[in-house]
Amino acid sequence: MKLSFKSLWLPLLACLAFAASANEATIRKNLSERLPNLPPIEEVSKTPFPGVWEIRINRSEILYSDSEGNYLMQGSIFDTRNRVDLTEQRTQKLSAVDFSSLPLKDSFKVVHGKGTRQIAVFSDPNCGYCKRLEKTLADVEDVTIHVFMYPILGPDSVKKAQSLWCAKDKGKTYLDWMVRGTAIPNASCDTAAVERNVALGRDLRINGTPTIFFVDGTRVPGAVDAERLETLLKSAKAK
Repeated sequence: MKLSFKSLWLPLLACLAFAASANEATIRKNLSERLPNLPPIEEVSKTPFPGVWEIRINRSEILYSDSEGNYLMQGSIFDTRNRVDLTEQRTQKLSAVDFSSLPLKDSFKVVHGKGTRQIAVFSDPNCGYCKRLEKTLADVEDVTIHVFMYPILGPDSVKKAQSLWCAKDKGKTYLDWMVRGTAIPNASCDTAAVERNVALGRDLRINGTPTIFFVDGTRVPGAVDAERLETLLKSAKAK
């Protein structure tokens, strides 16, 4: 009797799938029983590292375990052949956003040059790293910056963010304060947009400022330098 390639491999694939499912069930059971304070496990998946499984919690937080959940590890897996931090790569993918879904009506623009390239920045007016980023962005050509006021550093941040949002020329007032240190004039208006930004930031798990989003969904926290910004802008545009 002639056996086809398909008839030989299908049972093997089924066995492999069953084994993977059994491993996942064992990992989930053991970790949840032994570590009751561990956040709910949202996904268990294999890694390229033999015997090591990825444990995903809190949407984009990555931990690692053996195949039975006896050991739990935190850190990065680095692919030395391709010189790639696989953990960082995976985290970036998980924390990416759909740029087109950002509510740009709750932001204001700062435009450099033609402004054909775009980024979104969540910024606190009292954040020193945000001020450093704005000084760096001043030298970046051809970019539109959608600034989302995200006052998370205290009550004074909220007051400044509200006054900035209510300014007649939001972009100029923002740069005057962030780059040149000019005091923000008191102003009042409907500031519901600032409240919506705080809620949005929490939903997106933005834990610090500045946080930058590129059009390809890439999220970058912190005051990155001009060279890296340019690299990321080119990469995002290429995609």
